[in-house]
Amino acid sequence: MRITSLTLRNLGRHRDAEWSLDPGMTVFRGPNESGKSTVQRALELVLTRPATSTASDLAALRTWGSGPDNAPAVAIDFTWDEDDGSVHHGRLAKLFAGPSGTTRLELDEVAVADPVRAEEALAELSGVPTEGFLRSTASVRQTELAGLQRDEAALRDRLTATMSGADRSTARARRQLETALADLAPRNGGPGRLGTAAEAVADAERRLANGEDGLARLERDREAHTTARERRADAESALSERRMQLEKAHQAERLHAERDDAQARHDRFAEAIGLRDELVELDKTHPSPMPLAQLRPAVERLRTLGTRIATLEEMLASEVHVNFDLPPERRWQPKSRIGLLLVGLGIAAAIAGVVLVVAAGVSYGTILAAIGGVVAVVGLALHLIAVREHRGDHVTHQMRDEEVTRRLRGRSDLEQELKLDRAEHEELLAKLELPGTPEVEERLAAETAHVARIDNGRARLSGLIGDEHPDTLPSKRAGAAAEILGATEALDALGPIAREPRARERLEVEVADTEGVADRARDDEAAARARVDQNPVDAEDVAGLAERLATWREDLVALRRRERILTRTLAELDAAEQSTMARATRFLERRMVKDVALVTDGRYQDVRMDDAGLGFEVRSAERGDWVAVADLSRGTLDAVYLAARLGLVRLVTGDRRPPLILDDPLVTLDDDRAERALAVIRALTSDFQVIYLTASERFDGLGDKVIVLEGPKGVADS
Repeated sequence: MRITSLTLRNLGRHRDAEWSLDPGMTVFRGPNESGKSTVQRALELVLTRPATSTASDLAALRTWGSGPDNAPAVAIDFTWDEDDGSVHHGRLAKLFAGPSGTTRLELDEVAVADPVRAEEALAELSGVPTEGFLRSTASVRQTELAGLQRDEAALRDRLTATMSGADRSTARARRQLETALADLAPRNGGPGRLGTAAEAVADAERRLANGEDGLARLERDREAHTTARERRADAESALSERRMQLEKAHQAERLHAERDDAQARHDRFAEAIGLRDELVELDKTHPSPMPLAQLRPAVERLRTLGTRIATLEEMLASEVHVNFDLPPERRWQPKSRIGLLLVGLGIAAAIAGVVLVVAAGVSYGTILAAIGGVVAVVGLALHLIAVREHRGDHVTHQMRDEEVTRRLRGRSDLEQELKLDRAEHEELLAKLELPGTPEVEERLAAETAHVARIDNGRARLSGLIGDEHPDTLPSKRAGAAAEILGATEALDALGPIAREPRARERLEVEVADTEGVADRARDDEAAARARVDQNPVDAEDVAGLAERLATWREDLVALRRRERILTRTLAELDAAEQSTMARATRFLERRMVKDVALVTDGRYQDVRMDDAGLGFEVRSAERGDWVAVADLSRGTLDAVYLAARLGLVRLVTGDRRPPLILDDPLVTLDDDRAERALAVIRALTSDFQVIYLTASERFDGLGDKVIVLEGPKGVADS
């Protein structure tokens, strides 16, 4: 089988990719995260995985950002050869959408519609029955060579079928034989079917001997059961009556509570209706025709005007006296002149003293300069005092002139202001239609009290009805009255129990006591029934026991004969499988010797394989002994296991040739060994198609076709 094209949709990095593959060796080359492993996984899935699989690894393979409707899909075109040399063409497409997944297989334009039949036909063409089988043979990963992860049961079956030319599943047959033997033999502390049959025969013999005694005991148990059942029926009848009465008591309590609640609502609605009517009447009988919001500012203004009028009248009642006598003028000019004279003399004396000291060198010149400085300072101080007195006289004259002007003008202003205030006062009284301020104050007090009474009534009404509209109060009061009447009628219908004050408490005690009696009666009946059920003996059983005993003895003989047959068959199967595995391991040893010697450049030329565990050893010339491959270097280990995998593929696939999918198994080998190993792989292309996945360019020259995969280009923000 050789794949000619591969198409991927919504799988890993490959949202929409399609490649044509060479029937010989195709190399997929790309850096890390370029999707090489995704290509290998896609081939494994399309060749072995059912499209309806719900395994979690499929969700991890979905392309990032793809929606739930964009399920992963893989399609391949392929060819295969028949024994007569004819070449056939096929196409396989799988949509991995869980239970809704689809499979379409076309063989020479003949469609296989049944998914199960399609999987079977594909396994027959490729020689690969399961995914585990593929990954243990024809699909090699970098990290799987040393582990040889495999479906061991499928591998053994394939080895057996290949060596014997048959087409059967020895692992499934072995499991069936072992299951049948385990069913017969003792297990988990149980006797098994054989032991059970023997115990059944012994028990039947014992029961047959004790049959008469069992019949007598059964009769006594049945009488006791009948008596207990009658007592239980009486107790349950009494309990039902008590529970019915208790339910009525609960209804009575509920109805009493509902009636009390309805009565409270009725009283509240009635009070609210009276309060509503009172508020309507109060709104019609305000003491003042002017609203309180306007009356209060008007009264405040009258009060202010009255106070101002009284103050102005008192101010105008006294005379205004103006004093035109001027205080004597201060003598500041002589002081200023004397101070300026002293400043000039002092400066002249100081200059003369400095000249005498500098020019003539006279010693008393310093004293003269000091005296001149003191005289100048005194003169300056006297001048400043004179300037200050001059300013004080000016301010005093100015203030006196202003006071005279103000007194002469102020009286006329006060008279005008008094006139305006009196006019406004009279206008306000006329607007209020009252003769004086006392009457205005009395009306304000009455209106304030009236508004407060209205506000208090509205607050009480809001507390009674909340957000209810006042117009709905009569209908709600009527509804509450109807509820009171209905609850009263229901209480009357319950009878005397509705009028008993503590009926519920009394009945709860009686129900609890009656439940105890009923439980004990049920326990007695259950115990009596259990005794009857545990006594299987009756007249028919005793009569038919002898016949059944003979049948059971025959069954026991048959089971023992079946055990002997199954044991012999399993032993023969083990011997046949061991013979088959021995021939298979010898075949692998012969196939591996040449490849291992070529890859290791003749270092290891002998290989042997364990028939049971499929483990490998090589002959070491240095040690002169056999060495387990696990003790060798990683590169040598990979080379040996690669040769084993290639030999396994030839062996287990028989005349079928699945494609070999290699994910750079030579990554740990040096260049020389890698070149030799590639020669071995290259030689396989005469029988197998090779799909090689690598990150290195050193394999480009060996491929019939090289497909370059681009790596990720996005860079995360720093």
